[in-house]
Amino acid sequence: MKAHSGEVGVFVRIRPTANFSQDIIECLPDGQTVNIHHKKDTRKPLCPRKIQRSSWSFRLEGVLQDVSQEEVYTRVCRRVVLGALDGYNGTVLCFGQTGAGKTYTMTGSTESYKQRGVIPRAIQEVFQEVQKRTEHTFSVYLSYLEIYNETLVDLLASLQSSALPSPRSMVVSEEPGRGVFIRGLSLHPVHSEEEALNLLFEGEMNRVIGSHALNRNSSRSHCIFTLHLESRSRTLSDAKYVTSKLNLVDLAGSERLGKTGSEGQMFKEAMYINKSLSFLEQAILALADRRRDHVPFRQTKLTHALKDSLGGNCNTVLVANIYGEASQKEETLSTLRFASRMKCIRTNPAVNEHMDPAAQIKKLKKDVQMLKEELSFGNTLVNRPSVPYDPLSQAQLAEIDSQVQRYLEGSLKEISIISVSQVRALFAKFKLAVHRGQEKKVNARLRQTYNLGEEDQRADTPAVKEWDTRGSTEEDEAGSFEVSHKNTQHPSSTRAKTKKSKDKPSQSKRQGEESPLSKKRSDSASKPKLNSVQSPEREQELQEPDTESQEPQESQPNGKEPFHPDSTLTKAEAFDDFKMGRGSKLNRILQENKAVLLERRSLHRQLTDEVNAVKREIDCTAATMQQYRETRGGQGRYSEPDDTLLNQLRELKALYRQRYEVLNDIKAEINYCQHLVDQCRVRLLSEFEKWYKKYSLVPEEDLETSMDNTLDQCDDNQLPPESSSSESFHNARYRMLRRRNTRSLCVTPEQRSSSSGSGQRTLPQIPPVS
Repeated sequence: MKAHSGEVGVFVRIRPTANFSQDIIECLPDGQTVNIHHKKDTRKPLCPRKIQRSSWSFRLEGVLQDVSQEEVYTRVCRRVVLGALDGYNGTVLCFGQTGAGKTYTMTGSTESYKQRGVIPRAIQEVFQEVQKRTEHTFSVYLSYLEIYNETLVDLLASLQSSALPSPRSMVVSEEPGRGVFIRGLSLHPVHSEEEALNLLFEGEMNRVIGSHALNRNSSRSHCIFTLHLESRSRTLSDAKYVTSKLNLVDLAGSERLGKTGSEGQMFKEAMYINKSLSFLEQAILALADRRRDHVPFRQTKLTHALKDSLGGNCNTVLVANIYGEASQKEETLSTLRFASRMKCIRTNPAVNEHMDPAAQIKKLKKDVQMLKEELSFGNTLVNRPSVPYDPLSQAQLAEIDSQVQRYLEGSLKEISIISVSQVRALFAKFKLAVHRGQEKKVNARLRQTYNLGEEDQRADTPAVKEWDTRGSTEEDEAGSFEVSHKNTQHPSSTRAKTKKSKDKPSQSKRQGEESPLSKKRSDSASKPKLNSVQSPEREQELQEPDTESQEPQESQPNGKEPFHPDSTLTKAEAFDDFKMGRGSKLNRILQENKAVLLERRSLHRQLTDEVNAVKREIDCTAATMQQYRETRGGQGRYSEPDDTLLNQLRELKALYRQRYEVLNDIKAEINYCQHLVDQCRVRLLSEFEKWYKKYSLVPEEDLETSMDNTLDQCDDNQLPPESSSSESFHNARYRMLRRRNTRSLCVTPEQRSSSSGSGQRTLPQIPPVS
């Protein structure tokens, strides 16, 4: 198959077995054709209406029989890995019945360096190519997804410092330009082969496996190991960069319950596995049929997650794993049929090029500066004055305003234009002048319509000025209230427009008549208690420089011996001791944040009552005005209510808007404080769990001694590395053994007995290398 041709590469790998049925499975010498022969059962009566086939022939891209892991990787996966480094998405899938060797093909064996599978070899190939391609800089990220019983699980979530995400928080999403991705799945940056192998082995320990009649270590879930690559040129200064994804998929094996004998939880798992694989085959049939417009990708999480890999922008390769025994003839025939349908799918691989916004903005700024220099050079050649490109100053804006006024009055015949910014400023001034003229016309028309004379207007002036003064005073208070809380680190805090009052006596009079809530809000503004709200991240940053000096003192309250919780204490009593000792700082911050939250809630209740009171006054005033209009209308005369009611209604509406804005600010602060309280509570509980497990389950001396003995035994049985390139593999395997032994030593006998059933996240025992 040609590189990036759009054809799906399909290979078949036959599991080695001592009972290989040569009379049923025939591999032709061309290395691409497999024939299946079916023996007719003479004991069953033949149906004359039913035509029974006796042989099938399947032509694929390659037949892998009795080949090494290295040859499998070279023929199947190497082209896809190199394409991913060039910017093409790639996917390698293993499909087949349970126990046919899919996991061995993808992951291999951790017992021997030579028996490692496709994923470790792909990781090694990626980092070797990254070192060779010195003209580009690469960023590599890694994720490991498990689909267990139609539930998305992050196999690397245990490495995150924060609380473990809920499986329901992970969803399959799709965005233009990004394609299909898993929202909520953790991405881990890796800088070396050893780091990537550590994450791989960590995810393998978290997988769900079980045991049945056909496979002692049967995968009970689908797993997708993804390498995210990003490449940027070191030599070119353009804003383009290239991204790609390399998906390595280990599908769970299809099962016949009559052969596996699955019961209970494994029976339920087998139903989910067969259902998802059935929907996968339906999607393959729809993609192969050119006449169908709809492809059912959203029927299962598996088909939705693999949407880009099946007929999208991707180089896709399928490895069909089959048994070579006569007893598995039906499953082998079903797997080969699926592989032949996969060959009919066409993909559209293309390089994923993107534009870096920051680099593009930098390039555009450079181009603008160059154009300015060229214009300045051209003006100098023709003896024209240079054009300023800086924003206009206040003096220049005042001069433009004066020119517009003189031009409108007729004293100035023309205005000289020297820059585009001046033209924009002139149009803005003209627009403002037209708007003022229209306001004057409207006011004159209203006075003429309602017979408002100059005396009435002068009579209205003091009340309006008094209300303006009162409104500005209240806005000043609201402004001071909000300014005092700018340090609350709240992202959605609103900004109040403050106005300076011109009437000092009326302002002091208004301040004397302000409501009790306004006084309380002013007092709270002068005491910014919300600034004491601290987040756990900030607390952690403040503690990091003093970790070495403070930790011994905190962990040794008596000053002589390290503190260990008494085995007779309950977990609740140990938690109280933890809050008084090691977790005292987190507990103090939590209590302070709770106090601030309670204060804001109390203020919110009082402000809500005041807003409701103002609303009731507005309703009463509006009802009075409406009753006045109806009374005057019944007498055959129409007139507006007196100015007192109108002014009162305007004042109440302005006061309502002001109080409502402050109420929204208080709501935002309450939400932020609640977020910090929840974050502190989660941090406190997680730190307590770590502390409790460390000191209460297993004594520290026994844990270290058992670990050292176990790992020393593994080191004695460890073969020397075959080459220098295997050092990363053995180091990652060594760390995996340490983590697994640590977990096994920290599990109580009750937990160990409860987790001995099927469907648990366990790793099979790895015997020492011999």
